[in-house]
Amino acid sequence: MRAVRFASFGTPPEMVEMPAPACPPRGAVVTVHATGVCRSDWHAWQGHDDSVTLPHVPGHEFAGVVAEVGEEVTGFSVGDRVTAPFILACGRCAQCLAGAPQVCPDQQQPGFDQQGAWAEQVVVTEAAHNLVALPDGIDMTLAAGLGCRVGTAHHAVRAQAAVLPGETVAVFGCGGLGLACVMIALAAGAEVLAIDVSPTALAAAEALGARALLSAPDIAERVAETTGGGAHVTVDALGAAATARAAISSLRPRGRHVQVGLLLGEDADPALPMGRVIAQELQILGSHGLAVAEYAELLADIAAGRLDLARTVGRIIDADDLPAAMLAMDHPPTAAGMTVARWV
Repeated sequence: MRAVRFASFGTPPEMVEMPAPACPPRGAVVTVHATGVCRSDWHAWQGHDDSVTLPHVPGHEFAGVVAEVGEEVTGFSVGDRVTAPFILACGRCAQCLAGAPQVCPDQQQPGFDQQGAWAEQVVVTEAAHNLVALPDGIDMTLAAGLGCRVGTAHHAVRAQAAVLPGETVAVFGCGGLGLACVMIALAAGAEVLAIDVSPTALAAAEALGARALLSAPDIAERVAETTGGGAHVTVDALGAAATARAAISSLRPRGRHVQVGLLLGEDADPALPMGRVIAQELQILGSHGLAVAEYAELLADIAAGRLDLARTVGRIIDADDLPAAMLAMDHPPTAAGMTVARWV
């Protein structure tokens, strides 16, 4: 099969020919139709995730068709349209049995500790537990984001923050993940402030229905002024120490902050305003992926028209352009929304 692979951290990825993956007895092989280009892929390429072994195929969000199922897999067949969360859980541990596979201690992740989806085929382990059937009406190119950005945003806004109608949500960082958070918060009935340094990203958030604020050193004061005392919920969808601090400082008393953007590299252990957290009884919530059981609600929101996946996609490229797309992430994005590569 063809795949995009890098041989060492930070060196340009290349399109290569490599053996197609073998199908595990409890797994499945999926022919990838579309895959996303995510900031997390850049972190893996830079060596910020110590689970990555070289040479490596990145990519963790995808949609495709089942090409092969293991002999112990039930519920799925060759030809099924599917996606999967980027967290491939074991399905048997205490967390999985409690309905929280996104924090499974035995999880595997394509594009990180497994070979990823920047390839014509990818393996999904524990397929009966991790595969998600896609309705025929969802385009594969749009569905690629369900495995990470759209799914992650849905879990962050609906499950972790539990956003209520009429609340104010401030989303810091309006790339693909941030725009998905904006859209999902609006669908939940919230008033949304979108904060970014990029006018292009802010224009995309405004087009969804958010109020845009250009990020600046006084952003917390401006959020407080705009909302009459601070946001009920803040979301750091970028993943930076400065953004996390600004978001927490933008909350009203007893507000909720959701950290969904990855804090890696030099931002991995940031100083946060914990004095404010204590004095104002703020909540800091982590958010990691999406539980398989939550896909039913997410797909129902899409089917009902409450979420429009097309509005989260900014650019569609060919698979051959994936190496250049990785290199481009060294610089600020020139287009809003997520980039999706087509294999088929």
